[in-house]
This record gives sequence, C-alpha cells and structure tokens, in this order.
Amino acid sequence: MFAVTLAVLSYVSRVCISQAAPDITRDLHLTTEQMGQIFGAFAISYALMEIPSGLLGDWIGAKKVLIRIVLWWSAFTALTGAMFSFGAMYLVRFLFGAGEAGAFPNLTKIFTVWLPHRERLRAQAIMWTSARWAGAFTPKLVFLVLLVMSWRMAFVFFGAVGVIWVVVFLVWFKDDPHEHPGVNAAEAAYIGSTAGQASGHGNVPWRKVLSSRSVWLLWVQYFALSFPWYFFITWMPSYLKDYWKLEGGEATTLAILPLFLGGVGCAVCGWVSPGLSARVGGATKSRKIMACIGFAGAGGLLIAAIQMKQAIPAMIAMGLASFCNDLVMPPSWAACMDIGGKYAGTLSGSMNMMGNLAGFASPVVGGKILHDDPSRYPDLLYISAAVYFIGLLCWPFIDPVTPLEADDAH
Repeated sequence: MFAVTLAVLSYVSRVCISQAAPDITRDLHLTTEQMGQIFGAFAISYALMEIPSGLLGDWIGAKKVLIRIVLWWSAFTALTGAMFSFGAMYLVRFLFGAGEAGAFPNLTKIFTVWLPHRERLRAQAIMWTSARWAGAFTPKLVFLVLLVMSWRMAFVFFGAVGVIWVVVFLVWFKDDPHEHPGVNAAEAAYIGSTAGQASGHGNVPWRKVLSSRSVWLLWVQYFALSFPWYFFITWMPSYLKDYWKLEGGEATTLAILPLFLGGVGCAVCGWVSPGLSARVGGATKSRKIMACIGFAGAGGLLIAAIQMKQAIPAMIAMGLASFCNDLVMPPSWAACMDIGGKYAGTLSGSMNMMGNLAGFASPVVGGKILHDDPSRYPDLLYISAAVYFIGLLCWPFIDPVTPLEADDAH
C-alpha cells in the first residue's frame, strides 16, 4: 500500500506542472523553448541522483532514504508556487527532481526484501499501474483544483500531501519484514529469508555491472522507452491546445487517455505474464515477448496517430501506444530486481537514470523542434516512434533473470 500511494504521489507531484504550464507560461512570460527547459530541469536532476539514491538505499535501507527524499521533494513542490522568473523556476524544478529520483529505486529495493521472487513482476505491475493512473487523472484533478485556487496555491497543496505520507510511513514501515509486528509466521515463511538484502550493501560490484551486456541493454531500452513517453507528461496539454485547438475540460479528458491506458498495459502485463511464463518455458522468454510486443506496438501506433485527421482518433492511437509502452515496464523493473539482487536499488537507479536522461532530452528536443510552431508536432512524434524501434532491437539480447552475483557461485 505504501508503494502504491507513493507511486501515486510522485506522479501527481511531477505531472501537475504540465497541466499548469499554460498559466505558468503566461504569468512568467516564458517561451515554448523555456518551458521545455523547465520540464527538462526535473529530468536531468532526477537522472543524476538515481544511482546515488539507489546506492544509499542499498547501504542504509530504503526507509531512511524515502523519509528524507519525500520531505525534500514536497518542500520544492510547494516552492514551485512561489517562483516569479525563468531562472528561479528552473532551479526549483531541478531541486524537486533531485528529491524524486530515489522513489522508484527504493520502492524496488523494498519489493526485493518484502516479496518472494514469484511475486515481484506482479508487484511492479500493480505499482506502475497506480502511478500511470495517477498521472492520467492528475490533469483532471489539477484542472478542478485550478478552478478553486491559483496554480501557485495548487503546488502548496500537493506539497502538503507529501508531508502527510511521510508521517504515516515513519510510524508503520520496517525495512526488514521479519521485524514488523504485523507480519505473522506464515507470511514470514512465504517471504523467505531476505533480511540480508535490506541494507549494508554499498560495495556495488561496478566491474560486473559495467561489463554486463544485459545491464547495458537494459539501460538503452529504458532510454528508448522513456523518450517518447515523456511527451505524454510534458507536451500533451500544449499539443492538444495548440495543434488540435482544444481547450478546458475536453482537452483534459483526452489527456487522460495515454496514461490511463498505460496503466492498463501495466496491469495486463502483470496478469498475463505468469501464464505466459508457464507456456513458453520461463520468465526469460515471457519477459522478452512482452517487451518486444510493447516496443513494436508503441512505435507503430505512434506513427498511426500522426496520420489521423481528428483529435479523438489521434488520441485513441496515442493511448494504445502508451498501453504498449507500459507492457515493457514490469519486465524492465523485474529484471533489475532479479539481476541486481541485494544491489537492486543501485541497478534500478541506474536504469531509471537512463530513462530520465531521456526525460531531459525529450522536452528539450521537443522545444527545439517546435520552436513555437505547432505544425511541427508530427516531426517530434516521428522521432519518438523511431526511438521505440531502437528499444525493440535490445530485448532479444537481454538476460532478464540471471543475477550479477551468479558468477560468484561458480
């Protein structure tokens, strides 16, 4: 439950700025290119802090890290509402991203400790479904919030929610499930012996990490997965307003589709994968199949969306592209858990770093391509489709289950 609620909180906190972007652009007198740079500021700091925050979770435990980073990003969410210039807004969103960076690596660390192997992909699917649906309904939520308060006060409101989460988490959670009074003997036996993975693992075998083909390809495919996806949480409101000339409730309703169907994709992957794994002979093949279907479908459907002459068919195609995109999410994160083992926080942080380097590049490249000319949105979408096909080429060569430490056993 804490993983689901934090995933929701993290996506609401990061996605709300895209819905407020038209008001922010107007009030701060920003250009499209400057707004793209502000979107990118979050992504670059998020990327830079992924490995340090994941490594810190492996070392001191996920609980200590999550308490600190959620308080940090909640403070900078609130401060977003106090900014009056491009430079100040850029700095605050940069610092906000640095805090959010540790969320998913440390949640993945928690899954590695709290869950047996057979439950991990499904847990990732549930968490990412929740995150995507949070992102899907955030535009509508922010639209409603902006009806009763200014965009500045809206950021203060969302920051306060993060502080409440920290208080509850601080009281209830334990890094080691066997130390939690609510875990009975049967549950402890089902989880198995994972206490040795909870903390104290700062000595990451970097030589193994950097010499692993599967690790490098995980990084590349996650960059390829994230570059197109960031369009949905940065440029989407502007795309609907400027390219399709949609306003208000109609635009926010359509903006829900990609992230909502992305969440459905995560859920479908979590539901289908156990049966598929049994049919094809194991998790290695089933994860590869789901990922390849996801990348191929996302690229093809994004190209189809460009050909549409009306907003609703285009958004349906984009929504289905996002569905396919998120078929790849649970296999990617489950691979980090299995390959990383007790270093799952660090490995998932490194993969998410690559995703957020793509998150930095995507809005910045988008701003350069668009240059205040909405007619160029198809160019940006063609580039995004091509990047999906690069990800497709990676998965046949990834071993998503063999741990880095396997060599030590031989």
